[in-house]
Amino acid sequence: MMPYTVYESPEELARDFAACVAAVFRDKPNGVLGTATGSSPLEVYRVLGRLVEIGAVSLKNVRTFQLDEYVGLPVGHEQSYRTFIEENLVALTDLNSANVAVPNPHLVGDPGIATLDDAAAAYDLDIKAAGGVDFQILGIGSDGHIAFNEPGTPLDSRTHVADLAPQTIADNARFFGGDQSQVPKQCITQGLGTIMEARAIGLIAMGENKAQAVYDMIHGPVSPDCPASVLQNHPDVRVYLDAGAARLL
Repeated sequence: MMPYTVYESPEELARDFAACVAAVFRDKPNGVLGTATGSSPLEVYRVLGRLVEIGAVSLKNVRTFQLDEYVGLPVGHEQSYRTFIEENLVALTDLNSANVAVPNPHLVGDPGIATLDDAAAAYDLDIKAAGGVDFQILGIGSDGHIAFNEPGTPLDSRTHVADLAPQTIADNARFFGGDQSQVPKQCITQGLGTIMEARAIGLIAMGENKAQAVYDMIHGPVSPDCPASVLQNHPDVRVYLDAGAARLL
């Protein structure tokens, strides 16, 4: 069964998770970190910042690959995931901004990048060229999606252009002033097959609204109906939960 730990507070969860990340990059200071956005990893990034500050770890030679990025937002938009990583990880640590990779819809029109599909395929190749991800941070959606791999996504999918499901648009509206019409309808996302190639994975889930998805991920069949269930097939994954998310376990 997929190993999981239930924490009494978000702070305790973040401390353990950040300590795990720090251990990976103390051992491999030029390794590759897979980043995630949203509310789940925020406290982890803050704790990582404190660990860097006291010299417990350095990220200055680490490369990062973000899971996904919206299509349709202008460069530098406050809700773009590049902006999120710059403000919530780069600004808090010694991570070099030049080492931060995010799927880039704005590459379309560059040599060899005629379409969004080309931009997605190029990102997948960039991850491989970097040697793959050593540690991948994940969250989970209330419908079981990871990154923007919505229910129904093939379990062997590669980085691709995806349409956001109505539930995801509703969930993410809180980042756009509660206005669902302002949430982009497409993204470029690492696929489930891409994510599964990470050497180690840590997934964070907090809140009762994640409880059914967490149950299905851990105890349900491996199925595109719950994309996160594919993690049952990964050899090195750990799940970090609060009491609400663990309610059905």
